[in-house]
Amino acid sequence: SDGSIRLHQMRSEYPLMQWNDSTKGQPIIALQWALTRPAVFFALDAASNIYIWDLLENDLLPVAKQTIPSEKVVTMTLLGEPEKANGLLGIVLARESGQIDIQYVKKKWALP
Repeated sequence: SDGSIRLHQMRSEYPLMQWNDSTKGQPIIALQWALTRPAVFFALDAASNIYIWDLLENDLLPVAKQTIPSEKVVTMTLLGEPEKANGLLGIVLARESGQIDIQYVKKKWALP
């Protein structure tokens, strides 16, 4: 609820990494690992900002932030085929009105 993200191992109650105030205090409403690239994850905050984290590129800050204009995004999920090396990775965004958008991610964050 405060925008903090914690990375845990299943064997420990203590986080391996913790990023405080990663969204400037906005609650995180969805977070998902990339299906095609293990070190990348995406976070959606309550202000409709998507943060892309690539832990191999930078483990202190997100490598990109994208604000979704106009109508509020209420949730997101990722789509892709991890068994294929084509690097296609999409973000499915659900808006408050019920409209669904699919956006494709740049290859540098999607390729295995």
